[in-house]
Amino acid sequence: MAPASKSDRKAPLDAAAWMFNILTSVGVIMVNKALMATHQFSFATTLTGLHFVATTLMTIVFKWLGYIQPSHLPLSELIKYVLFANLSIVGMNVSLMWNSVGFYQIAKLSMIPVSCLLEVVFDKIRYSRATKLSIVVVLVGVAICTVTDVSVNSRGLIAATIAVWSTSLQQYYVHSLQKKYSLGSFNLIGHTAPAQAMSLLMLGPFVDYWLTSKRVDAFDYNVAVVFFIFLSCIIAVGTNLSQFICIGRFTVVSFQVLGHMKTILVLVLGFFLFGREGLNLQVIFGMILAVMGMFWYGNASSKPGGKERWSYSLPIDKSQKHGLLSESGEYDGKV
Repeated sequence: MAPASKSDRKAPLDAAAWMFNILTSVGVIMVNKALMATHQFSFATTLTGLHFVATTLMTIVFKWLGYIQPSHLPLSELIKYVLFANLSIVGMNVSLMWNSVGFYQIAKLSMIPVSCLLEVVFDKIRYSRATKLSIVVVLVGVAICTVTDVSVNSRGLIAATIAVWSTSLQQYYVHSLQKKYSLGSFNLIGHTAPAQAMSLLMLGPFVDYWLTSKRVDAFDYNVAVVFFIFLSCIIAVGTNLSQFICIGRFTVVSFQVLGHMKTILVLVLGFFLFGREGLNLQVIFGMILAVMGMFWYGNASSKPGGKERWSYSLPIDKSQKHGLLSESGEYDGKV
């Protein structure tokens, strides 16, 4: 029996990483929705800080078990990453508070074009027409089933802009740091999680008080609330780790496009768990269109020329041109 090729071994690992990210992301969203909607625990920034405390504890255990090897990440790079990541968290919370839900969803969708721009500028990525069209189909489908009322104001627009760019830069930076410093997902999160935990726990209570006019230390905690906070932290460990794994294995744009599968699943689960009043033909059509776009993107981006990195070289004669281009294009692995 012939040994499995590298691509044959990669495909199941890619699928496992993606399913792990989808399950943990949807799980933490549903738990947080129950925590905030049912138990009125509205301290999102502080809760995110607790998520990173749990993630830090996980990295300590992994170091003790030998799964995280000693590695180096320059302090300047760590500071830039934490700045982008924390601006993303705070920016998203402020954008949701200052904007209508419809404009908030549009801002989230705009992360894909911004991520494309970052890959084009910094990684010299070129997209085929089919890949571009598949991204448009995904954006339109998700917009149809999530965007309702749209109203814009100046401060909300500023908050949304900061949130979109900081989130896109944070996700691009995850991919870039892993490649630049040869860091595995465990190693990188071992560097970043403690810094994020410390900074968010210091800033979180003040940000949450500014957003909600409520103090996290004055909240009426009970057994149910503590249980949901603990459960949220446990699931968030998997979410944080799987995000680093997926961005490292794929690209930021692929992570964003296929990540909207989580949006669809959250909508479906929300209809079953929290009421079906929002389920209608428009939403169903948008879901179907988005999923079709995701499959199209996976197929189009995996084909030769669908999504590739071009390297520029000195001019050569026409007889050599075809051979050079076929060697210089670096293609993404099949999603």
